[in-house]
Amino acid sequence: MSKSERVRLDPATMAALDRRRQVKDKIANSLIASGGIFVVGAIALIFFYLFYESWPLFQQAKFEETHSYKTDAHVQATWTDMDEYNETGMRLLATGEVVFFRVNDGQKTGSQALPIPQGVTISSVQRSGVIQGLVGVGLSNGQLIVFKPDYVVDHQGEQRVITPTVRFPYGDQPLTVDDNVNALKHFALRDDDGQLQVLAASTQQLLWQTFKVQQAEGESEGLSSLSDESGDDSSSSDAPKVFTRANNMAMAMDGAAVSHIVIGQGARWAYVFTAQNDVAVFKIGEQGPVLYQQSKADTAGAKITSVVALQGEISLLVGDSKGVVSQWFLVRDPDSVEDKFSLKRIRSFQLGDAAITAIAPEAKRKGFAAGDAKGDIGYFYTTSERTLGIHHAASSPITALSISARSEGVLVQAQDSASFWNLHAEHPDISMTSAWGKVWYESYDEPTYTWQSSSGNADFEAKFSLVPLTFGTLKAAFFAMLLAAPLAICGAMYTAVFMSPALRTKVKPAIELMQALPTVILGFLAGLWLAPVVEGSLPGIFSVLIVTPIIILICGFVWMQIPLEKRSRIPDGWAPIILIVPILLGGWASFALSQPMELAFFGGDIRHWLEHSAGLKFDQRNSLIVGLVMGFAVIAPIFSISEDALFAVPRHITNGSLALGATQWQTLVRVVLPTASPGIFSAVMIGFGRAVGETMIVLMATGNTPVMEWNIFEGMRTLSANVAVEMGEAEVGSTHFRVLFLSALVLFVLTFVLNTVAEVVRGRLRKKYGSL
Repeated sequence: MSKSERVRLDPATMAALDRRRQVKDKIANSLIASGGIFVVGAIALIFFYLFYESWPLFQQAKFEETHSYKTDAHVQATWTDMDEYNETGMRLLATGEVVFFRVNDGQKTGSQALPIPQGVTISSVQRSGVIQGLVGVGLSNGQLIVFKPDYVVDHQGEQRVITPTVRFPYGDQPLTVDDNVNALKHFALRDDDGQLQVLAASTQQLLWQTFKVQQAEGESEGLSSLSDESGDDSSSSDAPKVFTRANNMAMAMDGAAVSHIVIGQGARWAYVFTAQNDVAVFKIGEQGPVLYQQSKADTAGAKITSVVALQGEISLLVGDSKGVVSQWFLVRDPDSVEDKFSLKRIRSFQLGDAAITAIAPEAKRKGFAAGDAKGDIGYFYTTSERTLGIHHAASSPITALSISARSEGVLVQAQDSASFWNLHAEHPDISMTSAWGKVWYESYDEPTYTWQSSSGNADFEAKFSLVPLTFGTLKAAFFAMLLAAPLAICGAMYTAVFMSPALRTKVKPAIELMQALPTVILGFLAGLWLAPVVEGSLPGIFSVLIVTPIIILICGFVWMQIPLEKRSRIPDGWAPIILIVPILLGGWASFALSQPMELAFFGGDIRHWLEHSAGLKFDQRNSLIVGLVMGFAVIAPIFSISEDALFAVPRHITNGSLALGATQWQTLVRVVLPTASPGIFSAVMIGFGRAVGETMIVLMATGNTPVMEWNIFEGMRTLSANVAVEMGEAEVGSTHFRVLFLSALVLFVLTFVLNTVAEVVRGRLRKKYGSL
């Protein structure tokens, strides 16, 4: 429609066109607003979903009483246990009778008597390691009865029927430990591939006994050995096995002063505590225990009242008369040349102000329950240092505790009553302290930030520190930006201000096309091609970093010596193309001389020189590789946004500066850069956010080692790569699973905070320089 025809339109037609235009404007505005709302809503939903999956980690555990009942106060129970379903329990009475009962009401369902000789009484009851599940009953005549609780589960229709029983994996006859017929009050026991190991205190000595199956004539050792680690006699033969002492060793020590004995760490160490709070550490070898260390237990003046081994038998749980339960384990002396260990107190938990009378560790986690002389009980977790519940359970002292195999309940036995406490603690092994602070893990020399989510051991202590992952994320982004930001910004400055328009139309689209490169391809090339090349030509890599600036300066100096009439023959803005050839030649020379330089300056092995002379560990896939490849990936967005910001500076501003006598460089530094600084800052922050969230490059090129070192020759593990590596193997709903969502939430919040700060700074820069 021509201009004259538009003028001749009648008012009605013009009104219709205006209405149509208004409708289109409203539709466009609505679509744009809807798109913005959708983006904001999607981001909010992502945040709330990550928060929803992570929140259960920090919910308070439920530890509450569900059943309680009276017991006979005249016949004290010295030990108690229950099945994994919290339905059937058993307790050992001082008379030697094992009573079976229902957990929900305490009703007796049966009993079984231990084979105690006539006229002999029970002196003490001790558990073995919680995983083995053995119970030792010390008798007044120096003998020992070992039994193991068992629960046979059967199903009658849809109803589950549990039949409790007591088995004797080492025979139903008492084993003689002390030939002097002294009461067996303090001892520890452990199964070692079918052999029973016992460390006991006699009157003036410690006794180390090993019991094994007596071989029948003509029977091979392999056929007569027990079938499982716990000493479970599940052989098909009905003939009873006879256990005899295979080793009998005595060590001089005041046995009357001994108060507690524990065998730990796979029978490699033994700990003997006395009533005076002295502790003796024995190292157990093929010949038996040998005194390794003797010291005074640091209990702040309190008397030790209870000692048990934590799950895994690496740590000891020591209860004292002031209501404190502390965790102890052997720590390597960092100044010792011969790997000297010492027993140290690591952390403490306060139950109350009364003496600790019972401690029960969990079977599959590093938690425990404790009871005291006032009838109070508590549930604690060592790694996270969490106190998950303290309650008053009885009016009399707690004599025995038991945690079910699934850690879903605690059976509490007091002098005159018993009770069952429901325990619901899905994620006790994580806390803000363990996630963001240093934690002293078992067998470590000192508190550390460590990520190690799984292991092949059943007694593994999970390590869920997010600090090394966050550190690795920032480290990878830092080295990437160290390469990308200067190159991208300087390239954008030249392209926008000095480069000819014809060349700019070719260079800018070519660099922007770099954003289309899949990062998985870049990571693949970095891990399989670039990393070996860099390792083999490390002197050449660093030579390039030194030689390239020198070549540019020399070429610039030579260029300025050329007469102006000859320089003017080259089209304006094309001069940098000449630099490509010298830079390529310099790079080729650096790599060609890499091996000679390594032989001349580093003894022919730069890795050996770095590790032994410079003290820098070298990994093939390291931060240098990540910096080169991820920096290459981040250059494109930083360059594109920065170049647009520089090129968008109004021409009248630059022309005015040039008219006042400023050179192009002065105009760039003092006028163009300040005016474009909001856009350049946004470009840098967008590039940094891209580097922080990058997954595939750091996944394939870093080695994925969660270490906290700024060494450029070591790798790292980032938050995003950790989620990608471990989410597939994490059990849904487990602590590991939810910690991975927590790390994703941390990454989300980190990028959100960075973008928010960037927007605030950009707004202030725009306000400051917008009037130019």
